[in-house]
Amino acid sequence: MNATLITPTHLMRKAIIYIRQSSPHQVLSNQESLSLQYALKQRAQTLGWSAEDVDIIDADLGISGSHTEARTGYKEVLSRVALGEVGIILSYEVQRLSRNCSDWYPLLDICAYKNCLIADSDGIYDPGSPNGRLLLGLKGQLSELELHTIRMRMTAGLLNKARRGELALSLPTGLVRDERGQVCKDPNQEVQSRIALVISTFLQRKSASKVLRYFNNHDIRLPRRDRFGDLVWKKPTVAAILFILKNPAYAGAFVYGRSQTTRDPSGKATVKRLSMDEWKICVKDKYPAYIDWESFEKIQAMLADNYAEYQRNMSRGVPRPGAALLHGLVCCGECGHKMLVQYKDGTRYICNYLRQQHGVPVCQNIPGDPIDAQVVAAFFEVLSQAELDAYAQAVAAQKESDEKVNQAQRQQIERLRYEAALAERQFNRVDPDNRLVAAELERRWEVALRTLKQAEETCARQQQEQERAPILPVELQEAFAAIGQRLPDLWESDVLSRENKKALLRCLIDKVVIHRKIPEVVHTRIVWRGGDVTAMDIPVPVGSFADLSKAEEMENIILQLSRQGESDEAIAENLTALGYRSPLKTDRVLPSTVRGVRLKHKIFQVRSQSHPRRVPGHLTLPQVADALNLTPHWIYDRINNGRIQVSKDPDSNLYLFPDEPETLTRFKKLKQGQLKKLRFSGGYQDE
Repeated sequence: MNATLITPTHLMRKAIIYIRQSSPHQVLSNQESLSLQYALKQRAQTLGWSAEDVDIIDADLGISGSHTEARTGYKEVLSRVALGEVGIILSYEVQRLSRNCSDWYPLLDICAYKNCLIADSDGIYDPGSPNGRLLLGLKGQLSELELHTIRMRMTAGLLNKARRGELALSLPTGLVRDERGQVCKDPNQEVQSRIALVISTFLQRKSASKVLRYFNNHDIRLPRRDRFGDLVWKKPTVAAILFILKNPAYAGAFVYGRSQTTRDPSGKATVKRLSMDEWKICVKDKYPAYIDWESFEKIQAMLADNYAEYQRNMSRGVPRPGAALLHGLVCCGECGHKMLVQYKDGTRYICNYLRQQHGVPVCQNIPGDPIDAQVVAAFFEVLSQAELDAYAQAVAAQKESDEKVNQAQRQQIERLRYEAALAERQFNRVDPDNRLVAAELERRWEVALRTLKQAEETCARQQQEQERAPILPVELQEAFAAIGQRLPDLWESDVLSRENKKALLRCLIDKVVIHRKIPEVVHTRIVWRGGDVTAMDIPVPVGSFADLSKAEEMENIILQLSRQGESDEAIAENLTALGYRSPLKTDRVLPSTVRGVRLKHKIFQVRSQSHPRRVPGHLTLPQVADALNLTPHWIYDRINNGRIQVSKDPDSNLYLFPDEPETLTRFKKLKQGQLKKLRFSGGYQDE
């Protein structure tokens, strides 16, 4: 561990001095440490190297030694040692070389293989010797441990300060620090009113995208901070609106640990936003608040509910113009997952979560129109007991909203007037001979005047539109004044859009759970806001008579009454009274259903029904089907696709086939696949 380790072989190579400090702040403030590291050049000369053979590598100044990423100087040291160019590496402390054992030991291996020494302020070491490697290994481990100790100590102090709410985090637009370091609202009244307008508009319209459209329609800008911290006014975006709505600082809370950073094996960082329950530190009533904490929690719940992620988050999403009135509200009574909407063959609610996750069949597929109709009827029944003056409330809310917009526009115009006056003063103070500066200031003045004129025109136009706002007829005003009783009449009119209807339903309904116990009945539970539950059985259509759960009982009754001579209409009324119904109807049994079952069993009420038409010398299509035990549809299908070529008889308008044994034989061959086509016109030329 002294100079005796240095041999002529080492002196024939270069001496490298590696210099590093962990952060740019240390580079600027710790000048004495930097001087000590550069002074190692004199030590290298004392050990026997000439000044020309000493190279200083200081490319890693201001970079942490916890990893080798972006450390070009360290990589240069490794490459030059591997090439056998270096006899000794000098560093004031070994932790300057590395604070990570996974990077430290490869350096020791390369130095040992290439017979390169390592020196620090304590001495000289030979990585190729057992003692040298042991000491260097211990120093590397202590260096890594020291890094973690420093980090833990700093983190503990930071968290302790954060628990008191005194950690100086960056503040959002609308909050500033005064000369004493105390947080207060921005003294700019326009900034304060604009932040409040975003929050109040969202509470009224319940969607960030609707807030964006509202601001764009009224040409209202949002205050933002640029990268230098200066206040600028920009066109609103959804991201900017969500930033305001989701930031707890506007509710007066100091929050630390709202996100979590993870790294994959390649080192790529991923930032994950944590939910409110997972925040590390939350100190309420620390900042001046724009809204109270209860309103902030309500906004977060609304934002989470607006995110239409049915299967994972079980949220409802915002009301959309689709036909399904209960989208986002319907849950599967079989597995408990949210049900999606499918507009194929009408409106249907389907539960396909298990199919997507496990490849099993769809859990439930239920027609939506009957469910919507019954739930809306229950909604009307509950709402009819309420006494609401919706018209007066709507007018008051609209006036309040218009006043807030007018105030925002007046403040915006006042600010633009100041900016135009400022641009004018700057232009008047410039030397006219300084053409370059005068031209730029003149351009800025013109832009400010143009922007001011546009804002004034927009404000005037919107005030005229507010004055020309249509007044509802007296009848419609009375209807809205008693909305609880008159809503069913308005529901079918064009006054309410699909989005309005869905929003109204969500005011009282939390969710609707449906379970198809039997094919023709869906058990439905309406869970109201507050926890009350209304249960009902809703009849829904099924595909065929055989799909009915009581099809066999119903068929036996039809056969029994038909044999007793009852008419189809009488049997249908009797079955309806007993609680039965047809497959495609939800309230009664149709005579056509009775007639279909009766004819299937050859029970005829008219003589012609029991005596099918006969044509001498020919077989009709039903006769061929009965003889071969086929359905008439099987023969019709092949006539339509051309596999059976036959023309209708002009006198009887029927498909006629020769009454010969060969005819049935040819049909059998077609059925068995021995023939591709049958021809009964233009001669027998089967294929």
